[in-house]
Amino acid sequence: MKNIKTKPFTLFIFAMFAICFVGMALATGAEIRDVWSALKTAYKTIPLILLLWMVFVLYAWKWRVFQKWLVPFPCIDGTWQGSIQTTWKDPNTGVTPGPIPVILTIRQSFVRISCVMRTAEMTSRSYLADFWLDSDEQIKKLGYSYTSVPSITVMERSQPHDGTMVLELIGDPVNKLRGTYWSTRKTTGEVSLTFRCQKRLEEYPVELGAHPMQSKPSDR
Repeated sequence: MKNIKTKPFTLFIFAMFAICFVGMALATGAEIRDVWSALKTAYKTIPLILLLWMVFVLYAWKWRVFQKWLVPFPCIDGTWQGSIQTTWKDPNTGVTPGPIPVILTIRQSFVRISCVMRTAEMTSRSYLADFWLDSDEQIKKLGYSYTSVPSITVMERSQPHDGTMVLELIGDPVNKLRGTYWSTRKTTGEVSLTFRCQKRLEEYPVELGAHPMQSKPSDR
């Protein structure tokens, strides 16, 4: 994941070091008379810089003040809720089933992102995920490849498979994800999601109801 903008980051680190250096000199009463005294103060500043960097990596990168100019990707960590609309048609009736309720949980840190999608009948987990961002081309997307494993109760009609999902990041801050998917079972479809909560749900919510394709192959 391209997690930092190089030039702004260089200036940011330099400014942070300069502020910490001056602060350390004032706090310790150090007098900067020559190179040696400057190096001693700089050496004492290093632990503070490392502490601030740790705070940034763990927490501060999510703050709006750092978005876009320093951190190029948005924070979309949490649970998203919506539906999948498959293009699959029942070979017996020629009818395309209606939308399937779904949740997507995203675990995002400063250095990586992973996605888990759940319906009443399946769970898919990403094994490769990253942002695709290009402001000049007006591109703001999240893409990931996944392995989908249906529940054991539907294994007879729905086998494990791999696929790829590409989602547009909509809003500022992002409040909607919308895109398409395709799988090794030659199925395709559209996905629409809105933000539900910051907590990452670990199971499919009962209130969303059962899978509408109980007697048909799963679409993903």
